[in-house]
Amino acid sequence: MPLLAKDLWSLVWGRPQVDPQELADAVREEVGHAALDFRTRLLVRDSLNALQKHWGAERLGAWLSTSPVREKLEAIWQEKLGDTGFATLQDRIMEKTEPETIRQYLRELGTHLNRPARLLVGRAAALILPGRLSRATDDIDVVDEVPTEVRALHSLLDQLKQRFGLRLAHFQSHYLPAGWDQRLHSLGAFGQLQVFLVDVYDVFLSKLFSAREKDRDDLRVLLPQLNKGSIVQRLQESAAALMGDAAMRQRAEKNWYILFGESLPAKNDQGPSTQEHDQNNH
Repeated sequence: MPLLAKDLWSLVWGRPQVDPQELADAVREEVGHAALDFRTRLLVRDSLNALQKHWGAERLGAWLSTSPVREKLEAIWQEKLGDTGFATLQDRIMEKTEPETIRQYLRELGTHLNRPARLLVGRAAALILPGRLSRATDDIDVVDEVPTEVRALHSLLDQLKQRFGLRLAHFQSHYLPAGWDQRLHSLGAFGQLQVFLVDVYDVFLSKLFSAREKDRDDLRVLLPQLNKGSIVQRLQESAAALMGDAAMRQRAEKNWYILFGESLPAKNDQGPSTQEHDQNNH
């Protein structure tokens, strides 16, 4: 299930990046409720301060002027609530990469091709496009290599990089679980360009074996959207090569412990069933 719209607390709690427009929308929605406790009013005030720092007073003022709950927002902002309660929020605000921006990039790229080409997209872009991840990225990561027909468009790729803030990059398929290429999902045709996305469970496992902090953060965002039993099954059935690399296994053990507070499942361990997982989430 794709990432759903967040309420204010869910949006800011434990997330490494918070999009300013999503924050503003969540603040407005929260303030529309009948009554707010002290901690929520404090979060609203600190959110407005963070937005002012990021957007500037003029843009925030323009947003406030169109808000149906402007008076309540301004009252909370001016309320004497004490010191900052959410000190990290200002540093976590970052404009997210919109899925539609990536699609526009792909459409323009596809119209310049003279013959059909396939693009197999993984990593963050494969999560942002279906709405499973909301954060900034500069890269559209392609499995193994960018197709020759696309690589040849040097000037166009430079222009698109400047105009969209995106570039085509690549990573090796040996960082993905076995059989990943049989589980691709079609994103559709973009002119002459056919685009496929790596399956979310395969992306999850590739990040599980990563040492990068941003991959660990992506895992934390993905985890509530996935079924633990399915993760364990994919790990046991398709990740033998990844598990066979001592350094990569060590990374996976560390990341698994951070995520679940337990040891990485052994070969024959059984994760909870889908029904058990669903019951635990309700």
